[in-house]
Amino acid sequence: MLILAIDTALEACAAAVLDTDAGELLAQESQLMKRGHAEALMPMIARVMQSANLAFTSLDRIAVTVGPGSFTGLRVGISAARGLALAAKRPAVGLTTLSAYAATVVGQSKPAPVISAIDARHDHVYFQIVAGDGSPLVQPAVVPIDEAIAASQFGAPHLVGNAASILADRWPKDAPQPVAVDAQAAPDIGWVAWLGAAADPETTLARPFYLKAPDAKPAALPQLAQAASS
Repeated sequence: MLILAIDTALEACAAAVLDTDAGELLAQESQLMKRGHAEALMPMIARVMQSANLAFTSLDRIAVTVGPGSFTGLRVGISAARGLALAAKRPAVGLTTLSAYAATVVGQSKPAPVISAIDARHDHVYFQIVAGDGSPLVQPAVVPIDEAIAASQFGAPHLVGNAASILADRWPKDAPQPVAVDAQAAPDIGWVAWLGAAADPETTLARPFYLKAPDAKPAALPQLAQAASS
């Protein structure tokens, strides 16, 4: 199976092509960036596909991170995945950013629970908790940092995500301490591809997984404009 993976959910723009039969990435590229995903993504995808020496119609599916993350970044990645999937007549599958973070740790034969955490700003985080074997312990949610830290009840965790250090810095001194802290700016694009290969296209749809409303609110109409629209 050939998978094109895309990630623009957080502070990176990344793309990769995975050949599951060969068990390897044929090509990959990633650039750290806080903004500019819209301009960077399509040229990056073109370079990755050229490096893999593949036509888009050779792909079996397209995988994309669907959030939580930057609202603008998510729209860029999901729109690209849907457009390419439509043009190539292939399915597009969506993977949560939290699961992509956890995938790098789960399955390492370690009993520690895995806490994926993403900075949601305003003293909140997006997070989820899975056991060392990947089974769910706490479903994805956006919560105050103090509430996330209550996850110490599950024992010494492996923290991963761009908010891993935030949780580690505020972890209770009298609680079991984290066994590892992987403060990654963005998920590993290779794991996004592998998760995409395992996903069910019927149920794992490429649509936004926000968990909360955007911080920005629509500007109020000027008084005259309000009057004109009434």
